[in-house]
Amino acid sequence: MSLRFHEIAEDGHRILNPFTNDKLALLGEVARLRRGTRLLDLCCGKAEMLCQWSLAHGIEGVGVDISDVFLDAARARAGELGVADRVRLVKGDAGAYPAEPGTFDVVSCLGATWIGNGLEGTVELMLPPLKEDGILLVGEPYWNSEPPAAAYESFGFGPDDFTSLAGTFDRFEAAGVEVLEMVLADQDSWDRYVASQWWTLSDWLRDNPDDPDVEGVRGFLERCRRSHVEYGRRHLGWGVFVLRRR
Repeated sequence: MSLRFHEIAEDGHRILNPFTNDKLALLGEVARLRRGTRLLDLCCGKAEMLCQWSLAHGIEGVGVDISDVFLDAARARAGELGVADRVRLVKGDAGAYPAEPGTFDVVSCLGATWIGNGLEGTVELMLPPLKEDGILLVGEPYWNSEPPAAAYESFGFGPDDFTSLAGTFDRFEAAGVEVLEMVLADQDSWDRYVASQWWTLSDWLRDNPDDPDVEGVRGFLERCRRSHVEYGRRHLGWGVFVLRRR
C-alpha cells in the first residue's frame, strides 16, 4: 500500500491507529510509566504517544519512522507540547534501527509488525534494545470472528497474517514473551480512526484533480469505506499488548 495514500488519509489524525486519546492515556497508565522511563517507538508515525506520555509522565525517548510528512508533524507536536528536549525523532527503517542493546525500558511497535515480517519476527527485533526487566508494547489486529474469504482481499491481508485474539496470544508465547496486560480498541474508536479518513480523502480528491495519484487515491478511499462497513466492523479487532520476556 502506498505510503503517500496513508499520509493523505491520516493528514487530520494525531493518533495513527484505532485508539482514542482516552485509550492512549489508559495504555500509559497500564504500562506503569514513570519519570525518566526511556521509550523506543518503532514506526512512531506522528509520535503522539511519545509526546503525550512525555508530557504526562515525564518519559523520554526516540521515535523512528520512514515518513517525512509524519515526522514533520511529530516535531511540531513535540514543540507544541513543550517536550522537544525529551523526544528525539529519527527518519529511517524502523526494522533496522541501530539501537544500543539493553538501553530502553519500553520498546513499542503499534500496528506495524510488517517491519519484522510478522508478529514473531517483530518481537525478535524489538528485544535486543530492551532492558532485561523492560516491557514491549505491540499493537496488532486480530479477528473477532472468522472472516469470509472476500475479507482478506478487501483488506489486502493474507489468511495467515493475523489470527484470533487467542491465537495472537499463542503467537506471543511462541515468540518467547508473556502477555501482562492489554488495551483493546472498540467499535467506536475504529469508526473514529477509519471513517474520519473518508472526508479527508474526499476533500483531497476535490482539491487535487490533476495529481498523478488521483485514481489510486480514489480507489484507496473506495476500498477503505467498503472494507470497514462490510467486514471490519464485524470481524476485525485491534489492541496493544504489554509483554515481557518469559
